[in-house]
Amino acid sequence: MIKKILIVDDSPIARKMLNSSLPKDKNYETMFGVNGEDGVVKFQEFQPDVTFLDLTMPIMDGYKALEEIRKLDKNAIVIVTTADIQPKSIATVMELGAFTLLKKPAKSKSIEETLEKIEVKLSKIAGE
Repeated sequence: MIKKILIVDDSPIARKMLNSSLPKDKNYETMFGVNGEDGVVKFQEFQPDVTFLDLTMPIMDGYKALEEIRKLDKNAIVIVTTADIQPKSIATVMELGAFTLLKKPAKSKSIEETLEKIEVKLSKIAGE
């Protein structure tokens, strides 16, 4: 079951928009990272069930942050949110282990559907 969500984006507006798009009835506990490096630190501290990660950020970009997060936890569930939906970018983040990629600004419906898919995946893992 998803309880904790980490949102990593250098844009305060993007973080706020994504947070406000999360289903309200789930009462998720959320934390925010302001760049890739901060996101990796917050990932270690917060140990989220799901991480939303932007790709284009200062200090450490989302590609490197995704790589570092997956080194810390090979089962980490990371949803990449980006305006960069070029096939090469999509292929790279999927090779790095992202759960999926959502085009920015992600719509509430696609966020909710993605979180439902993750809940199903987590339920199957818990049932094994």
